[in-house]
Amino acid sequence: MAAAPVWSVDPRTGKQREQVAVEATAEEVDDAVRAAHAARPALADRTVRAAFLRTAADLLEGAREQLVEAADAESALGPVRLTGELARTCYQLRAFADIVDEGAFLDVIINHPDDTATPPVPDLRRYKVPLGVVAVYSASNFPFAFSVAGGDTASALAAGCPVVVKAHPDHPALSELVAAVLRRAAARHDVPEGVIGLLHGFQAGVDLVKHPLIAAAGFTGSVRGGRALFDAAAARPVPIPFHGELGSLNPVVVTEAAAAERAEAIGAGLAGSMTLGVGQFCVKPGLVLAPAGAAGDRLLKSLTDAVSDTDAGVLLDHRMRDNFIAGVAERAELPEVETPVTPGAGSEHTVSPGFLTVPAHRLATEGEHDLLLEECFGPLTVVARYEDESEASAVLSRLPGNLTATVQLSTEEAAGEGRGAEILAELTPLAGRVLVNGWPTGVAVAPAQHHGGPYPATTSTSTSVGGTAVERWLRPVAYQNAPEALLPPELRDDNPLGLPRRFDGRLER
Repeated sequence: MAAAPVWSVDPRTGKQREQVAVEATAEEVDDAVRAAHAARPALADRTVRAAFLRTAADLLEGAREQLVEAADAESALGPVRLTGELARTCYQLRAFADIVDEGAFLDVIINHPDDTATPPVPDLRRYKVPLGVVAVYSASNFPFAFSVAGGDTASALAAGCPVVVKAHPDHPALSELVAAVLRRAAARHDVPEGVIGLLHGFQAGVDLVKHPLIAAAGFTGSVRGGRALFDAAAARPVPIPFHGELGSLNPVVVTEAAAAERAEAIGAGLAGSMTLGVGQFCVKPGLVLAPAGAAGDRLLKSLTDAVSDTDAGVLLDHRMRDNFIAGVAERAELPEVETPVTPGAGSEHTVSPGFLTVPAHRLATEGEHDLLLEECFGPLTVVARYEDESEASAVLSRLPGNLTATVQLSTEEAAGEGRGAEILAELTPLAGRVLVNGWPTGVAVAPAQHHGGPYPATTSTSTSVGGTAVERWLRPVAYQNAPEALLPPELRDDNPLGLPRRFDGRLER
C-alpha cells in the first residue's frame, strides 16, 4: 500500500496548498530514531552544543521572511504574531546556549569521605547526564515556539539529547523548512543531520513513542491525544518519562472589591486575553468567577462591549472550527446559561468570539454543568456569577489542574488587607503559575518561569518554558570511590571545566 500523502492546507479557505511529504512508515520511524541515536556522541561536547543552538537561531532569523510566509499560509495567525513568535523561538535557543555554557544545569555535587559521620560517608560525586533520544510532538497553535525548533527541541538539544519530531499536520510545510534550517546549523558544527529527525503521520507518532531507543517524550496538545501517548509510554517494556501538556481551563477569580474598583478595566482586559489569537492560547482564561450585583454587572457590560467589537477570526483548521461551534452550542443549551455575546460560526471559515454566563452554584456541585469546567478551544470564556465567597470557593474546590490561575484584587487587597492571601492559597494547588492583577496569556521566557501544572494541565511536574525545562531530559548519576583519573572532567577536584558546583557542602561559582 502506498504511503498516504501529507498536504499543506490553507485554514482561511480549507483548500489544499501542496503535497509536502508522505506519512512515515514503521521502517522510516526506525531509521530516524537510529540516526538520532547515532548522533549522540556529537552532542557530548558542551561547547559544540552551545554553538549549534546559537547557529540555529542565526539561521532561523536569516530565513525569517520565508518561514513567516509559510507559517501564515498554514496557520492564518498573521505575520505580526508569527514574526514575534519566531523571535521568541530564537531567543529561547540562545538562552539555552547560555545555560549550556554556564553548566549549572549539570548539578555537580562532590562529597569527600567523612569517617566521622554516622554512617560514614564515602567519596561521592554526582551530576546529570543526557537521557538519550527525545521524541517531540509539535503543537498546532505555536508553529514556531512549540514545534520543530521550539522549547522541547531546544531544551533537549541543550541537555545533549538528539530529537525526533512528529510534525503537526496543521503546518507540515513549515515543519520541513525549519527542520532543514536546524540540519544546516548542525552541519556547520560537524553534527550529523540525524540529530534532528522529522516524521509525518498519526501512526508514526504512535510508533515513535514505542520505539525502544526513545528515552523520553515531550507533547503539547489535547487531553485525548496526550493521554493516549502517555499511556503508551508507560506501557512500554521499559517505560519512559512523558512530559505532556494536555489542556487547561485557567480560572480567574475577581473579588467584589476589585470589581467595584475597576470593573471596566477588568472586563476589557478579560476580553483582550480570551480573544487573543482567536482564543487559541493554552493559557486562555476559560472560566471567570465574578461577583453578582452591581459591580459584576458593570464588568459584564465592559466585557460585552469589548468582545462585541472583536472581529471574527480563523481557527487553525476546520476540525477545530467544527469542534468549537459544537462545543459552544452544547454549553449554551444548559439550564440557566446565557449568552450576552453569542459565540460560534462567523463566515464559512471563521468563528466569532463570545462568552457565556451561569450562576456559580450550578458549578459548585457535580452535575450536567460540569461541561463548563472543560476547556473549549477557541474564543470563548464562561463567567460564573457568585453570590458570596463560599460559593466561589466551592467552585474552585472542584477544578482540575491548570497551567495558570489568576486573581484580580483591589488596591487594598493587594496591599495585604482582606482575603487576598487566602485566595492565593486557594489557587496555588490548582496551577503551576498564579497571577495577581494580570492576565495569563503571554508566557515570558525567563529562568523563573514555570509553564506546567497539576494533571490534566501536564503529566509531570516539570516546565516546558524557561531554563529549568532542560531538567526533563537529564538523569542523575553518582560515582562512589571512583579514582580521580577515571572520573569525567565535570567531577574532578580541580574542576578543569570551571563549573558551578557544591563541593563538600560549599556552593562554588
